[in-house]
Amino acid sequence: MKLDILVIAAHPDDAELACSGTIAAHIAQGYKVGILDLTKGEMGTRGTPEIRMAESADASKILGLSIRENLGLKDIYFRDDEAHQLEIIKIIRKYRPEIVLANAVTDRHPDHGKGGSLASHACFMSGLRKIETNLNGQMQEAWRPKFVYHYIQNNYIKPDFVVDITPYWETKIESIRAFKSQFYDPSNKEPESFISSAGFLEFIEARAKEMGHSIMVKYGEGFTVERMIGVENLFSLK
Repeated sequence: MKLDILVIAAHPDDAELACSGTIAAHIAQGYKVGILDLTKGEMGTRGTPEIRMAESADASKILGLSIRENLGLKDIYFRDDEAHQLEIIKIIRKYRPEIVLANAVTDRHPDHGKGGSLASHACFMSGLRKIETNLNGQMQEAWRPKFVYHYIQNNYIKPDFVVDITPYWETKIESIRAFKSQFYDPSNKEPESFISSAGFLEFIEARAKEMGHSIMVKYGEGFTVERMIGVENLFSLK
């Protein structure tokens, strides 16, 4: 299956927290969107890898994803190196996305910036035909996505552009709440984490309102670019 957009995320729930409104908006327009989670989030304070995988499946159904895969890299310990780049290159060449959305360029959690760098390097390298990869016994053809954009996560980064997600706000929240082990639940007796506090989802809404306010809509999601965006028609700008 060829994808229009592939979202690459260090952990299950990164994509939901940072860009699920954008995902839902593009799926509603008929685009094929998938998520590649790099790890199972096994170092998280709450839950287990098995729980996280079940929650990922639930969130995928809510969003209407075409595919979702998990590379099973080692949470916290994965690196932006040749071995890890090659694993992502295989997925990029498998699904041949036009656009890749990747983790923030820097963030509170070190895996986010690391994941963003790893995804970016893999996207470029995937277009080099002398890097050979084999998937299921078949040699893969080189493929480079046309654009790589980085979603904004915990830390504030001034966006290069903002997507209006107002019609898809409820879908975004529903997909986040699919990760029940991770977010606020007064009945959960596991240790509290940074993201499980009662105020964390309020912060997610406040960030979306802040981004939306910048383009005069109710809710938005911000992204940074790796190179200048060009337009063919000034009237395509909002």
